[in-house]
Amino acid sequence: MQKIAEPSNSDILYTDEVAALARKPVATIRWLKAVGRGPKWGKLGKRVIYRRVDVEAWIESAFDVGAV
Repeated sequence: MQKIAEPSNSDILYTDEVAALARKPVATIRWLKAVGRGPKWGKLGKRVIYRRVDVEAWIESAFDVGAV
């Protein structure tokens, strides 16, 4: 069983940290990324990374559309 990382105070987040912030499974964050519905992301080497501001904006946008 893989341990879920606690979100850090870093400006750069990894997928497991995004999942913890959004309270969603890592697989859901990966699926949202694949279908283009997740937060903006980039790659640093082989790792997928997210900027904290982009993740927070993505979460906030759930309230903008009257979350379904």
